[in-house]
Parts: sequence; C-alpha cells; structure tokens
Amino acid sequence: MSLDLTRVAAQINAMAEKLAENGAERRARLAAAAEQLGSAGDPAALRDKVRLSRTSFLLAAPLTTLDERHSPASPPAAYSVIAADGSHIDVDRNYSTSCSLINIGTVRLDYGAEADAWLDSRPRLLSDESDLVIADPGGAGRVPVKGPLLGIKRDVEECAALAALAAALPLERPALALADGTLIRWNLTTSNYEAYVIRELLDEGYLKCLSAFQSLCAERPLGVASYISSPGGEEVVNTLRLTLCPYEPANCDRHCGKLGYGERPCDPVSGVSDAELFGRFLAAGERSAIFESTSKVISQYYGEHRICFFYLKLEDEIARVELPVWLASDPGRVGLIHTLVLEQVKKGHGYPVALSEAHEQAVVTGADREVFYEVIDAYLADRGLASAVSAKSFSKKARWI
Repeated sequence: MSLDLTRVAAQINAMAEKLAENGAERRARLAAAAEQLGSAGDPAALRDKVRLSRTSFLLAAPLTTLDERHSPASPPAAYSVIAADGSHIDVDRNYSTSCSLINIGTVRLDYGAEADAWLDSRPRLLSDESDLVIADPGGAGRVPVKGPLLGIKRDVEECAALAALAAALPLERPALALADGTLIRWNLTTSNYEAYVIRELLDEGYLKCLSAFQSLCAERPLGVASYISSPGGEEVVNTLRLTLCPYEPANCDRHCGKLGYGERPCDPVSGVSDAELFGRFLAAGERSAIFESTSKVISQYYGEHRICFFYLKLEDEIARVELPVWLASDPGRVGLIHTLVLEQVKKGHGYPVALSEAHEQAVVTGADREVFYEVIDAYLADRGLASAVSAKSFSKKARWI
C-alpha cells in the first residue's frame, strides 16, 4: 500500500498524549464559559457591543438573554415534514464533452391519522451555455459554473425544490420545511466572485427562494429551518469572550494584538466550541437562546433574510438549527421548529429522518458517475460524434505495474 501506517503510529501516539495533557485545561475553560453564560448581562447592550466591536473572530448577536433554555412542546396531532437534498456530477475537464448534472431528492412525510410518504428524485443535465456559464449582462465577463459555483447552484435548486414542496401542502396543515446544512452561503465570500455572479446565484437565486418561503409562512403554519449535525462553530463562545473584554468597544488588533495566548482578558473562555458549551448547559431535548449570525455575507447581501440559529441538545450530540430572522421573532414558529426537528431526530434514530430519506434520493455514487458517462458515450456514438478522455484520466484507470 502507498501509506505506511507504521511510520506514523508514533506521531499519532504523541498526539493522543498531548490531547490528554490538555484535557484539564480545556475542562476549566468550558466551566468558565458555562458560568459566563449566566452572567453575560443585558442582551441589548451586548448586541450594541457586538455591532461596534472589531474582533479577529466571528460573533453572534443574542436576541434574548444568553442563558435561556427551552423545553419542547408536544407535536401537533397531524403535520407534515418536507426536505430536499442534492448532489451533482461536476464538469470533467478530462472529458471532451462539457456537461454536468444536478440531482435533487425531495421527501414529504405526513404524520397523523392519514400518514403517508412521497419520495422523488429529479436529475437535470446541464449542457447548454446558459447552464454552464454565468455571463455578465452588462459586459463581456463569463465565469464557468463548476467546482464551488456548481455546488452553490445546486444549493439554489435544492431551496427552490423545497419551496415548491411547501407551496403544495394543504394551507391549514402545520409543517416543517427542513434543509441540510447551513442557510448561510459562506462560500460566496471565500472567493473573489464578480458582482454579477453573486447577483445571479444569491439575489436572483437563493434569496429569491427565501422570499418565496417568507410569503408562504405569512399564509400558513409553516416553519423553515436547516439542520447542522455536530457543528464546529464558536460564535457564541466568542461573544462570551466579548463580555470579558474591558474595552468599549472591543478592538482586538489595537488593544491585544501584541499579547500572547493566555495573556488576553478573554482567554479564560477561548478555545471552547459552542457545541461543547451547550452540551454542558442544556438538558436533552432543550434548545438554547436564539442568536443572529454576523457573518460578512449576511451583513452585505441578506437584508431582511438575515439568518439566526439556536442549539438543540439531542441524546447523542448537539445540533445547530438555523432559521430566517422573520421566523426567529415568532415564538410559535420557533416552538414548532424546535418540536418537529426533535421529533424527526427521534424517528431517524439520531438524525432527521426526512433529511436521511432526501439524501438517499439525491446521492450520486461513483458507479452512477461511470454509468452517466457511458450513457453519454453511447448517445454520442449513435450520432457519429466522437468522445474522448485525456491521457491522464486514462492512465489513472489503467494499472501498468
């Protein structure tokens, strides 16, 4: 084999010893963070400090006191849960035919006296130039839709499919529309995309879907949320660090830029994840207070669709549940989301069953990808069109030694 694990075993052992040595210090920081959660003070004043401060880490703006904890209500006698997930086959530069594929899986689960289930999978081939390229309507700019951009385009189609499912539900039936992963399109700010790319995928794409959901929620008992399993964020803990900062407002570079780790006023609670904090603070089934994300993409582009979140303690993990701000201020909708997400996790033995089923409908395996290209080759051959792969791709499939 190419990886000799015997040569790395000693390094793994050293890593384990170091983690064990750091355990006591980490437990002390976690205890300090849990204590600070109950003494963070006025949430309005803290929101102002979050807004005015300049930190080297991402913060969360609390909508209420930080140490709130809420138990779930009983689920409605009859309700529906809908979910959508997707996967894709990216453009293969080693293949002569330029195309890609997006597969969207959708699920509707009805609970109550007339329980039922609908599962569907809808693949879509992207081969036209309008699908494969985002063009600047006011200039000559062109950006190929592949890699991360294809992933974002798939996210938009997942959201649109979920909105279509919601619109088809009975008007008076309580329901939860559940997405997998985050509602925050972080990846649009990690690359230097042109304004026309962001406009098409975000303004005319994802945010347009959120607007559709907002209209649907105004006319029916619908909750809209996303579910993140085992989140790794530290935004709430970072906000606790802000409560320990003596400067008004905080400015990390100006006041603490030359201080080492352990010398800053906020260090007693740093290095702890939100999941660890709320895993200690919440009881099983409880949710945390609601926080608003302060990420750059939200502040620049999301407008009235700003994203909030809460943490939910389950039997085996902590989950992060995200929802639009126009639902976060409605206690009834928040309660519905809390209850139905928890019910879904129970029915799915640790993970929302609707999301699991949507994933099964959407998944594209390696074998599926191979068959996809075989079908393309067959249809091209029927029309006398040659297909070819690069020499590099061919060499990876052939073993010479």
